[in-house]
Amino acid sequence: MPRLLLAFAAASMLVACGGQTATTPKTGAASGPATVSSTSSKLGTILVSGQKATLYLFVKDTSTASTCYGQCAADWPPLLTQGAPHAGPGVDSSKLGTTKRSDGTTEVTYNGHPLYFYEADDGMSGSTKGQGLDLNGGEWYVLNTSGMQVESQGS
Repeated sequence: MPRLLLAFAAASMLVACGGQTATTPKTGAASGPATVSSTSSKLGTILVSGQKATLYLFVKDTSTASTCYGQCAADWPPLLTQGAPHAGPGVDSSKLGTTKRSDGTTEVTYNGHPLYFYEADDGMSGSTKGQGLDLNGGEWYVLNTSGMQVESQGS
């Protein structure tokens, strides 16, 4: 009977959190190793998460250390990982890395850039609503599989 109560309590908390744990961003995955893949978009071949959500770099990040916290991280959740990230199709595993955030979580990097999602993306593979935006103190760009920012405008 205690296991049933524990399972019910855990399920209730999951529902209360919108189906996510408190440490997991809307489109991120902190419960295991993150995967970075590629997909075709209007901007060319770009990086996406294992759930096919578009990944962005923040030009204010001048090293592997993230500068996006507070409201910035609410608008642009970091791609978190537990363990070494995995390279999906089209991704160079030698460009994958990690960086520690100030809260102790581990964020995925690619070609030295911490990776983020844009909260306003609609979740469809290749959605690039954050492309070229100047928000939270700097500009945001999707990355190509070489790990470079893509300068074209998104949709």
